[in-house]
Amino acid sequence: MTVLFLACTNSAWAQSGKNWQSGQKAQASAVEHAPKLDGTLDDPLWQSAKPIADFRQREPQEGEPASERTEVRILYTRHAVYFGIHCYDSEAAQIIATELRRDISQNLDDHFEILIDSDHDRRGAYVFEVNPLGTQSDGLIVDEQGSLEDVASDSGWDGVWTSEARITADGSTAAIEIPSTTLNIKKSQDVVGGLNLKRFIRRKNEEDLWAAYRRTYGLIKVSEAGELTGITDIGSGRLFTVKPYGLAQYDKRSRQNTAFPLTGGLDVKYGIRSNIILNLTGNTDFSATDVDQQQFNLTPFPIFIPEKRQFFLENTGIFDFNLGEQDKLFFSRQIGIDSVTGNQVPINGGAKLTGSVGRWRFGGLEGDTRSSGADP
Repeated sequence: MTVLFLACTNSAWAQSGKNWQSGQKAQASAVEHAPKLDGTLDDPLWQSAKPIADFRQREPQEGEPASERTEVRILYTRHAVYFGIHCYDSEAAQIIATELRRDISQNLDDHFEILIDSDHDRRGAYVFEVNPLGTQSDGLIVDEQGSLEDVASDSGWDGVWTSEARITADGSTAAIEIPSTTLNIKKSQDVVGGLNLKRFIRRKNEEDLWAAYRRTYGLIKVSEAGELTGITDIGSGRLFTVKPYGLAQYDKRSRQNTAFPLTGGLDVKYGIRSNIILNLTGNTDFSATDVDQQQFNLTPFPIFIPEKRQFFLENTGIFDFNLGEQDKLFFSRQIGIDSVTGNQVPINGGAKLTGSVGRWRFGGLEGDTRSSGADP
C-alpha cells in the first residue's frame, strides 16, 4: 500500500514578527580553536567574549531582574558555536540536579536552555537544554503560527552536540559545543540568527529569560527572540545524517533446519537548504520506539494514541491540521499499523520533504507498506 500526503500553509503572522521582536542582541567572538569543554570556564578563551547578563523573570515576578546572576559567553570557530554558561547561586548547596537520562524532562531540576533560530525566519528553531550534571535534552520548534498554543514542536529530534557541566561553590557552570552542521547553516559570511536563553531555578520555581520574558511569550516564542550577531566566517554546514542498521537471528528447532534470517535498513536525513529537509527511510526498524501505554477503552469511541516513531515525528507540525479536540485531518499513526488488528505492518520505504519558501511552509510524505494478511 502506498500513502501520499501533501501539506502547504501560509502564515503572514510569523513573517510580520520582525515588527515586534525584542531588540536584544548578543555578540559572538571568533577564536582560532575550540575552548576546553570540561564543564568549567577556566579556559582563557572564554574571557574574549562579552558576557550576556541581562536576564529577567518570567515567573514568579514578571519583568523583574533575575534573583540570581547568570552570565553567558558565546564563541565560534569555522565549524561550531560554543556557549560558556555560569549560573551563579547564593545557595549553591541547594541546586537540584538528579536527571541523568537524555531527552527526559528536566522540569524537576535546575536547567538551562538555548534557542537558536539559525535560518532567522522567526518561525522555527532548535532548542538545547542541559542541567548541572551535563544531561542533555533537545528538540525542534517546527512552526510558530501565533499564540503559544499554536506552536508545533518536535521533541523527538536529536541533534549532535557536546556538553559538560559542574556544580561549583558559587553555582554551576556549563560548556556547550554545537556544530554548524547540526544547525544546518546555509550562509558562511555575516551570519545573523535568532537567539534566546533561559535559566530555571527549581527550588524557587523561577524562570529567567534573556528575551521574551513576558508571561504571554516564553522561550518557544521564536518571533520574540533576540539576535545573535558577530559570526563573520563559519563553515556552511549541510545537515547529512545516515543511520544504517542490521539484524541477525539464530533459530534452531528440533527436526527442522537451522535458520539464519538477516535483515537491514537505512535512515537518511539531508539538508537541501537550511530551511528544506529531506528524510528517507528503507525497511524501517522501529524497535527502539517507546512502547505505548496500555489503555482500557470503555467508550464507543476510539482512543487517541500519539505518534512515537522517529521518521514520522520529525517536522510533524507541518502535517498537523487539527479539527478540534484530538481529531486530525491527517494522522501518520495510520501508516504501518493495521487499523483493524493493531498489528505492525512493515514499511518498505518512505520519503518526506519539508521546509519553507518565503511565507509558505510545505511538506510531502510518501510511505510504502508491505501486504499483511488480507490487506494489500
